[in-house]
Amino acid sequence: MQEITAVCEKAARIGGQILLDWRGRFRVREKGPADLVTEADLAAQRAISSCVLEAFPEHSFLGEEDTSEVMDRTPSENSSSFCWIVDPLDGTTNYVHGLKGYCTSVALQKNEQIVAGAVYDPEADECYTAAAGQGAYLNGDRIVSSDATLLIDSLTAASFPPQVARDSEDVVAFLAVLNRCRAVRRLGSAALNLSYVAAGRLDAYWAMNLRPWDMAAGMLLVQEAGGVITSPDGGDVDLEHPRLIAAAGPQLHQELLGVVGRNHD
Repeated sequence: MQEITAVCEKAARIGGQILLDWRGRFRVREKGPADLVTEADLAAQRAISSCVLEAFPEHSFLGEEDTSEVMDRTPSENSSSFCWIVDPLDGTTNYVHGLKGYCTSVALQKNEQIVAGAVYDPEADECYTAAAGQGAYLNGDRIVSSDATLLIDSLTAASFPPQVARDSEDVVAFLAVLNRCRAVRRLGSAALNLSYVAAGRLDAYWAMNLRPWDMAAGMLLVQEAGGVITSPDGGDVDLEHPRLIAAAGPQLHQELLGVVGRNHD
């Protein structure tokens, strides 16, 4: 497991450095309404895929951006139990506008479980890592979730889809939480939000419209830091349909679940 975690971190740092190198010289296109992609995303994913597949050539690979090198690769017969799940640039809108708050996320899934992950914030040079059963770390130092137990005392964060209707369940839940907690943030990166919950910077986070690569590594970070993360109905998070509520501990999670989950039944 130590080797796998080291490869996670190495790959995430490689991708993050490429994002730094591309600042100010990339072109932007829309994958969909308000959903952006840059040349930096593509370059970072190519480098990450090369790193992890060189170390583990029998594994398969799932990345947010479609690159020919990744999409043309045919996994071997025994690769189905291991899959790398990668977001080369989470927080693209922040990145495009020259804001901090973007990162690279790399996770390894074995069967249905995330067993290792890394989230790297290149602007802050902060790398969050975790391996199943071995705790969560920030630049090598152990991290734990906060001791917040009440929503009224908590700093929370939320994610919205690229386009959201004013009367959608996402907005209804946001307004409900806004009235019950200390403050709500929308930071623009699901992976960093989850990392911040793991590190105790945020007390809770919820999102109802993610993709597997947005939260695979961050989900493990929260769990290994002592936090609680479930689907809106209180069950396990489904990576195929990722909707989640994460909190520092069980009491706070139950309170947030009662507010957000009720608005997403």
